[in-house]
Amino acid sequence: MKTRILDGANMDIDLTSGDQTSWKQTKCPWNEEERTNTHKCAVKNISICKYFCGIQYLDNVMCCYPNKNTLVDNKQNK
Repeated sequence: MKTRILDGANMDIDLTSGDQTSWKQTKCPWNEEERTNTHKCAVKNISICKYFCGIQYLDNVMCCYPNKNTLVDNKQNK
């Protein structure tokens, strides 16, 4: 199967739904450490978390907390 990487997605991604979903949802490690529910992976039209490393099929969030995503940092420095 051939896949393409498409640039420029505008997404809302979070792990803050708690008991509001019918599926198991892992808690955000940053939110857990700070005992809050405010950090989100991606907020449409606003921001992407510095620890967000992408999505793995089908709906698994890749997170590098507590280390910043160096790929994001490198893009910003270019």
